[in-house]
Formats: sequence, C-alpha cells, structure tokens
Amino acid sequence: MKRIVFATFGSFGDLHPYIAVARELSRRGHRPLVASFAEFRDAVEAAGVEFAPMRPDMAGFGDRTAVMERLVDPWRGPEFLVRGMFMPHLRESYEDLASVCRGADLLVTHPLAFAGQLLSQKEGLRWVSTALSPITLFSALDPPVLPAAPWMRWARRLGVAPYRWLFRIPRAIVRRWEAPLRAFRAELGLPPTDKLAQFEGQFSARLHLALFSGVLAAPQPDWPANTVVCGFPRYDGAAPDARTRSDLETFLAAGEPPIVFGLGSSAVMVAGGFWRAAIEAAHALKRRAILLTGIPPDTLGTVPPTVKDFQYLPYSAVFPRAAAVVHSSGIGTLAQALAAGRPQLVVPVAFDQPDNARRAVALGVARSFPFAKASAGALVRELAALLAAPDYAARAQALGARVSKEDGARFAADALEGICRAEIRQIP
Repeated sequence: MKRIVFATFGSFGDLHPYIAVARELSRRGHRPLVASFAEFRDAVEAAGVEFAPMRPDMAGFGDRTAVMERLVDPWRGPEFLVRGMFMPHLRESYEDLASVCRGADLLVTHPLAFAGQLLSQKEGLRWVSTALSPITLFSALDPPVLPAAPWMRWARRLGVAPYRWLFRIPRAIVRRWEAPLRAFRAELGLPPTDKLAQFEGQFSARLHLALFSGVLAAPQPDWPANTVVCGFPRYDGAAPDARTRSDLETFLAAGEPPIVFGLGSSAVMVAGGFWRAAIEAAHALKRRAILLTGIPPDTLGTVPPTVKDFQYLPYSAVFPRAAAVVHSSGIGTLAQALAAGRPQLVVPVAFDQPDNARRAVALGVARSFPFAKASAGALVRELAALLAAPDYAARAQALGARVSKEDGARFAADALEGICRAEIRQIP
C-alpha cells in the first residue's frame, strides 16, 4: 500500500483526471490524496478520495466571474494567473504540500503546482509530472496554438530552428514572471537553475504522464524522453439526483436527439449572451437543445419547450445521446465529447482551448470558430454545416469507439505503481 499525493490547481478539467487515477489507485489498495483549492473538497471527497487544501484559496481573489474575466484575456490572463495568483503564494503552497507529503511515497503534479517541483528537490521525494493536454509539452515539431500568439504556429512553416528562436520571446516573458520562484528556491537552499518551471522545468526526470489520448497528439522526438501517453482518465463528477435524471429522461424521450451546449466549469462563468444565442440557434434550426449552464434553471427566464436547461449534468450521461455537442474545448469536456462519438462544434475561449479545438478539427470530427464570435447567426451557420455533412458523424462515431475503450486511469495507475516498486525515500 503506497501513499500517493496528487497536487493540482485549476478548474474541474484540471481536477477530474487526478480523481480518476486516484480512484483506480484506491481500488488497488493504495492511499491516494488530492491536494488542491479548498473549494474542491466536496467534489473530491464525494468521489471517495482523501482531500487536503493547498493554498492559495480561490475565495481570497474575490468575485469568481471577475477573476475569470481577467484570466480569459489572451494577453494579460496568463500573467495574472502566474504572477498574480500563484507566485505570491508559493510559500503557502509549499507549506501545505510539505505537510501532506510527510510519509508519502510519491508526488504527482499538475503543471501549475510549482511548489511540488521545489518540494521534490528539497526533500528527495520521488516526483512524477503530468500533462493534461498537448499544449503544455511545447513541441516545436507539433507546435501548439498559443492564445496570445497564434501567429507562432504559422511561423513554424519557416522551419524548426526559426520557430525555436522565436520561442525565446515567450520564454523571456515567463522568466520575469518566475522571479519569486527563483528567490524562494534560493531561500530553500536549492541550487540555481536555468530551467523555467512553466517550460522544461515542469518535467520530472523520472516519469512524465501525458494524461490525454494519443489521437490528439502523437509522441514527438522533442517531448521528454520519459513521457508515457496514458489516454484520457475520464471522470466527470457525481451522478445527478433522481429528479434531475427523471427530467433528463423525460426530455430525451419526447423527441429527436438534441444539440447539447456546454461550456465546462470555467468558460461558463463568462458565458454572457451565449445561452440566448444557443436558444435562438436551436429555434432557427428547428432542433431541440439541452443547455448545461452552471447556473440555476430559473436564471435564464422562460425557455421554449424544445429547450431544456440544467445547472449540471455529467457529460458522460448526455453527450452520447446528442445530435451534436457544442463546447469550448476544455480538455475534460473534449475527452467526454470524443468518447461520446458525436460531431462537435467547438467555440474555444482561452487557455489550452484553441489548441484543443485545432486538434479536434484536424481529426475531422468538429468545426470551430472563436467563442467571441458565437452569435446566434454564427451558431446556425456552423451547426447547419456540421449536421448536414454525414462524414462528421461517421468519423466521430469511429473515433469514439476507439477513445471510449481507452482506460487512462488504469494506464496511469500502472505507471505510478511501477515507480513505487522501487525504494522510495520519504519525507521524515
């Protein structure tokens, strides 16, 4: 029996994959623990996994919608995330994580868990890093779409060497953001390093788990040599209550499969007029629709009988029964949409979403345009094209058969158990 600590920050898309792996490890008799924002306690414990809070506390940043509006800004959002939210709280994150890692056999980190990288070096704790989506691998051979600099992907046409030279620009910016991390590193007595925590410094020399499907990105020669592609560890929360299940089944039984609109757990906070646009688009297309809004049903006001809005439903319960899925392409949502085998319209907002959207389109299962342009007219135009072309549905069904058979949680658990079989130094 091993004690394995998962350290993660972000949205539910950054939490659920670790819950999936932790549940698999628990089933095997191990003692996993997830450390993250305090607000995630209920979600983690409801899944039967032990939880510990790790600062910063999201409540300390003020109104959630205002915070999200700052985060989705393609230029200022990444700086606010790193420099404004995490760097000022490195000491607190480190203290909290060090406390829960006493006696631990292994530490597994999300790319934003900067304290984990320091703790593993300071205390000699075995460390495994992870990537939830291909963008965090920053491959020059399979270049990602960077929200603040989408032009860099096109610059890759000039060759690998020019692209890598241009990549010095974001690296120089990030180096400034990480000044507090370098100072704290020196305070801990760790040797200086030229590695950036958000780039090559995020990768463990022992094992790096790519917690996404190989259909999204094939391994590249410039990925870390110890990278293991596991497939999606899919988990999407607790089952709905009996009344919600009944409402869903009643609506689904009343007509043809609906178009399902969902924006994940982060973009939903900046939805604005998206839900009204979705209702108008469904009406214009003469299609039924389900809206997964993240807000109480009465908030939208009156909706037509051909539309049903839910505050929450597990995507695995509704995506497979959709005519098409409209979503913002957060990695957790995309994983469920691919596994469901339904055609997709992707409206990326920020973060890894534009790159995820580009990859879904390349697979031939989706159409895409930016969330900022998601008017009723644009939704009608794109959905009409999506639903009129049978190739989208055929490719989605074939790909869904493949992705749904992947067991990323089992594959990741196998890899972590392999690390744990070696002698491991624990924090005293």
